Amino acid sequence: MSQVPISYPARYAPGVALNYADPAGHAVTVSQAAPLPVTLAAGGGSTSPQPPLSGTASAALTAGPFVPQAGKPLVLSLAGTWSGAVQLLRSVDGGATKLPVTLAGAPWGNYWANVCEPVWEESEAGTAFYLQLAPASGAIHYRLAQ
Repeated sequence: MSQVPISYPARYAPGVALNYADPAGHAVTVSQAAPLPVTLAAGGGSTSPQPPLSGTASAALTAGPFVPQAGKPLVLSLAGTWSGAVQLLRSVDGGATKLPVTLAGAPWGNYWANVCEPVWEESEAGTAFYLQLAPASGAIHYRLAQ
C-alpha cells in the first residue's frame, strides 16, 4: 500500500465522457457541438405528425378530433377579435366521452383571450382532443397542432 496521502481535489481529472459512434464507426464525445443524437419516439407507431386541427368559429361548436403523437406537446393558437370561451377536451373512447382537462383537480385548458402556447403533453397513444369553442362575439381563429 502506498504511503503517499491522497487529497481531493486532485491535480487532475480522469477522462470520463459519454461517446457514441458516428456513421463511420468512430467515437464522438458528447458535447454542445456534438449532442447525443436522440429523439422522442412517436406514439402509436406513427412517424408522421397529425395534420393540425384548425379553422374559424363565429358560433358555438366542438372541433375535432385531433389525435396527437404521444410524448410531444400540443400547441394551441387562438387569434382574432372575439370574446367568449375555449376549452380543451380529452377523449380516450373515440369521442363518445369528452372530458375537460384538469390539473391537480382544477380546471385546465380554459381560454378567454388569444394565445399561442403549449397546452398539454399526452402520454397515452390514441387519445383524441377537441376544442369546445363558444364565441359570444367575433370569430375565433383556432389551431391545435404538434
